[in-house]
Amino acid sequence: MNKSCNLENVARAAKIKLMIFDVDGVLTDGSLHYGAEGELMKTFNVQDGLGIKLVQEAGILTSIISARRAPQVVARARDLAIEFVHQGGHDKLTPFKALLAQTGLTEEQVCFIGDDVVDLPILSRVGFAVGVPNGRADVLGRVHHVTECHGGRGAVREVCEFVLRATGQYDKVMAQFLV
Repeated sequence: MNKSCNLENVARAAKIKLMIFDVDGVLTDGSLHYGAEGELMKTFNVQDGLGIKLVQEAGILTSIISARRAPQVVARARDLAIEFVHQGGHDKLTPFKALLAQTGLTEEQVCFIGDDVVDLPILSRVGFAVGVPNGRADVLGRVHHVTECHGGRGAVREVCEFVLRATGQYDKVMAQFLV
């Protein structure tokens, strides 16, 4: 598959009504930081967060499906008003199917951004499958698009802007900033 911003990928992205994000390696750089008492720390990118807010303003639903369970993800999702959050377990397909049933959307209307093999069951089904350059080779060989930015370093923002442009919403949501 071609991993560039080609016309086929623009057509795929133009149909998106729901964006689903993996956490470790996508919303973060995949690093886990532990404090002296064993507390886990995660670092999220503020530009990625604004990208999520912008797609929400355009009426695109957002979700997190993550294999790892962490209270930091709940806090970040709350900060970004991400309504649909599922954590825990390598079976990501079951919550994905439940989310489709809940929203009434089709697989073709979904963009999923993942980086590791546990993401493949969803990536192989969605209309716009996206990987990050720090992702596993098995994933990168099976997605429609690979971002230029790494996970936790602007990849989510890049995809959000790509989808906004493809859906014709970019100028509308950016108008508030480009006064």
